[in-house]
Amino acid sequence: MFSLLVLMCFGDRLHENQIKEIETIQRRLLLNFRRFNVLNFWPRFGKIFFRNRWKELIRLRQDQENVFIPLIRTRLQAKETKQERPIDHKDSDNQTEEQEAVVVAYVDTLADLNLPDENRKLDEREMVSLCGEFLAAGTDTTSTALQWIMANLVKYPDIQVKLYDEIIGVVGQLPATAFSSNLMPPMPSNREESMQVRQMINEEDLLKMPYLKAIVLEALRRHPPGHFVLPHRVTEEVELDSYVIPKNSLVNFMVADMGWDPKVWEDPMEFKPERFLASGGEMFDVSGSREIKMMPFGAGRRICPGSALALLHLEYFVANLIWYFKWISLDGDDTDLSEKQEFTTVMKNPLRARISPRVSSV
Repeated sequence: MFSLLVLMCFGDRLHENQIKEIETIQRRLLLNFRRFNVLNFWPRFGKIFFRNRWKELIRLRQDQENVFIPLIRTRLQAKETKQERPIDHKDSDNQTEEQEAVVVAYVDTLADLNLPDENRKLDEREMVSLCGEFLAAGTDTTSTALQWIMANLVKYPDIQVKLYDEIIGVVGQLPATAFSSNLMPPMPSNREESMQVRQMINEEDLLKMPYLKAIVLEALRRHPPGHFVLPHRVTEEVELDSYVIPKNSLVNFMVADMGWDPKVWEDPMEFKPERFLASGGEMFDVSGSREIKMMPFGAGRRICPGSALALLHLEYFVANLIWYFKWISLDGDDTDLSEKQEFTTVMKNPLRARISPRVSSV
């Protein structure tokens, strides 16, 4: 998941050691989020009373800049070179370069931004902050949700069987050749073979899998990665359900408790994907545009801008993981769904499962 978001952010496939370096820095910042958050209050006094914490934060930030800035510069230089290079549409190699130039990375969009109030572009340090935010928001939450989904599929094998039946009903069983080399899907040798032998479930296939979508939504209801959304400030005094909320008050929303409300959900603490299939085929509105029964991505104008991408990633990974492998509990090891709070709400005891390849006998 982290490799995917790094690719989306910087637009290049990095070496594993580079990805590990970025991941380590991001992880350290996330795990110390609460410790550093105290520095936002009375910063003048904080620099005196929490001087060691300040030094640690500055050191972490410098490490982040040392890793991110060379990647940002490389991407922007490559973008400039492509823009300056004339394209010969008769040359097939140049046509390939033209297609590659269409792929837009997050860094590319930052380079195109202009701050209207200051009439300037973003500087490199500002880009580092936004890239760090992009990676944190897109990886930790999604990977946490993915682990909760897989944990429930291990704990409830009947749900996993039903999902697998839906998958093979859409794409068929996995071909035996899929595991011919180190459990990695072989690349088709030509276009005809690519059409005949399917190696990955794609986005179009996901549209035909309502039970998969129901499982993802049920996991987000039962185990939202964030039990609260980011706090908001009230711009004017307002009355809500006979309570007066003063102007400039900070408010937050208890996302987890909304999804566990017994007045709204039957057996709210049970994992029942079927509850999202009871609307006559109409998919549940997770955006809150019609009603709000759960809001794992927030709601309204401030809803998470990456919600659709997160759902796509979750469906894609879960579908392929279940298509390729059967997931079962380790012998005598019952899947523990206890929680603990990090940057997100994660499994107290991370998932441990035994997997075995699913291959067709044909």
